[in-house]
Amino acid sequence: MAIQDSKSARAAHEEVMAAEQAHLSAVYGDLVRMRDALVRKLAAIDADAAADKGVMAEEMTLNATSFDEALETYAAINAANRVIEGYNIAAETAAAKLADVELLLRQPYFAKVVLCYQADEEPRELYIGAAGVADENFKRLVVDWRSPVAEVYYNQANGRTSYQANGRTIEVDLELRRQFDIERDVLRACFDTTVAIEDPLLLASLSAERSSHMKAITTTIQREQNTVIRHADVPTLLVSGVAGSGKTSVLLQRIAYLFYTHRDDLVPDQVHLITPNPVFTSYIQNVLPEMGERNPHTCTWDELARTLLPAGMSPGKGEVDVERLYRMDDRVSTLRLTHADYAEIRADKVRFVTPNQVDSLMRRFDRVPLGPRRVTLVREELLKRFDQRLKRMAASESAADDLEALSIEEQLRIFHETLHPQSEAEVCDLALRMLRDRYAGVRAALERDEWLRIDRIAARLAETSGAAPVEWLYAKMALTGLSEPDARYVMIDEVQDYTAAQLACMAKYFRRARFMLLGDENQAIQDTAITFDQVRAVFERLCGAVSRCDLMISYRSTPQITALFARLARDESMQIQSVHPDGPAPALVACDDARAYRMRLMHLIEEAHERTGLTAVIVPWKAHLKGLREVCGDALPLVEDRDSLPESGPFAITLKLAKGLEFDQVILPDVSDAVYPATDASRRRLYTAISRATHQVWMLYVGEASALLSEVEKATLA
Repeated sequence: MAIQDSKSARAAHEEVMAAEQAHLSAVYGDLVRMRDALVRKLAAIDADAAADKGVMAEEMTLNATSFDEALETYAAINAANRVIEGYNIAAETAAAKLADVELLLRQPYFAKVVLCYQADEEPRELYIGAAGVADENFKRLVVDWRSPVAEVYYNQANGRTSYQANGRTIEVDLELRRQFDIERDVLRACFDTTVAIEDPLLLASLSAERSSHMKAITTTIQREQNTVIRHADVPTLLVSGVAGSGKTSVLLQRIAYLFYTHRDDLVPDQVHLITPNPVFTSYIQNVLPEMGERNPHTCTWDELARTLLPAGMSPGKGEVDVERLYRMDDRVSTLRLTHADYAEIRADKVRFVTPNQVDSLMRRFDRVPLGPRRVTLVREELLKRFDQRLKRMAASESAADDLEALSIEEQLRIFHETLHPQSEAEVCDLALRMLRDRYAGVRAALERDEWLRIDRIAARLAETSGAAPVEWLYAKMALTGLSEPDARYVMIDEVQDYTAAQLACMAKYFRRARFMLLGDENQAIQDTAITFDQVRAVFERLCGAVSRCDLMISYRSTPQITALFARLARDESMQIQSVHPDGPAPALVACDDARAYRMRLMHLIEEAHERTGLTAVIVPWKAHLKGLREVCGDALPLVEDRDSLPESGPFAITLKLAKGLEFDQVILPDVSDAVYPATDASRRRLYTAISRATHQVWMLYVGEASALLSEVEKATLA
């Protein structure tokens, strides 16, 4: 009976596979035809646009001899511009659809749901993919994974369910939830499942070897991750996730989701992603492009701070009491500036701004409280005077002489053509353009408020003898209103590694944006760790309400590795789960002496060279790399700040750069008590280093192992 049931099940599955392959082949054929049609359409648009431009160029002339002829010519030019704009819109629309189709040709879809909306209606079959497309009859071939209806797939529960669309709750019965393993037009497997932990595609994805770049998780988004990705817009969303819970993947999927839901008015430059280091930036750079989206503006805290601080000032560590920054806000309006608080602006021995001039303007507007509004009034007046000064200079004989003396190269750089002025007015106009180019740095200095001596003012606001970089920056924002007003969303990964003062600076600089903060308190590797309560306090004060989501399932490591780093978590009551199949227990390797240690370490590195996948040799700090290099030499490449990860094999990396990354194997070359003493900071470093591994961990030591590891149950170690 069991054999017969097995045969029946196999036959039923083969029938499903055949039907789904037939559907896939049909959809793939439609996609190929759509691609070819769009390519032809773009070629036709280009040809028509070129032809019309040629005709219009012949018909239009600017050699009008009367006012009426001039009006007619300008009207023709406007009409031509509208025609060209129409071609551009048509080309952009076709190109965007072509990009979606080409994305789907790699994998047309990855899931299917069967929904029943009304009891008396036929169920609807919807196929879900990385983008959404419809055929020429507006029939949906593939539904975008970010569309409202796709949420029923990610909710992972058959039966009565619902989704939100256009402000309404739509009730449906989910009759089938099917996953596909597809490559182009070949169906390799399909699964019907409702339980995430039994997700075959997820487990297959998790077992794959790690590479130098992160991959999108669109096909394997889990229910708790989906809650974060589709979370309602709030002033600040704080996501606390255990190691390996997919925080960074969720962050990137959230960005893709926002681009989809705000596709008519959100552009990548309005989204800012603050990453922990340049290696991490390189690691994630392919994820959004693989989903058909452009990357947002991405930088580290240091890179952001250096664009705002004066040249030569290092961002520093930001270890300043955040309450001192808040007191600056309170003191700005009552601060009395003096002549010594203003700076001179000059170039080529020409003084454009003097402290006396600034002082006079500050007194003119003294009825306006000191702060961004008064500084803006003074700035606008200084810029107005600067423009007037350049106009006077342009009318002088010396400016005309300078214009005549310009080399051909300089003329082409400034004007994009050689000069042949025909009148004094034209000479004056050209001289003004030359002077604007020459003194562009002066205008930029005025716009950056360099006529204010922020160093002196910040020290007085902070009541210190010298302001730290974060105090300088916060003071400038409080005084001048320095900000990025166009930013709409700011994502900060590894939020626990920032100081409260650094977070306050970012909250103030991106003051109009909505924030998404992701991190794990157990991965705060610095001695001066910030708690999530402190993070919440900063953003509640500067941005408003803070919502929180928790991710407690680890998708990175085997149960054995997960159990080890879970025991090192600050709160051992945390229910950290792993969905991986069993793997080898982490190995704690005792070495009798330095010679035995070197032999064991070199043996592990040689084995790593013979394997595919990535093996990271992680040390806590840069100082430990020297000893590692002495033992391993060139056999162990080093990944530094500006490097990308290798494609495979072993390499050495500091814990700071390894943050947020994951590797097939991890070697901790020295887990002695000297390197990892029994402190809370060391506990967090061990938790972070061990949790980088997906399949195996080796921990070596000579003498005594860290007492932190002796606290861990022996059952978790080999």
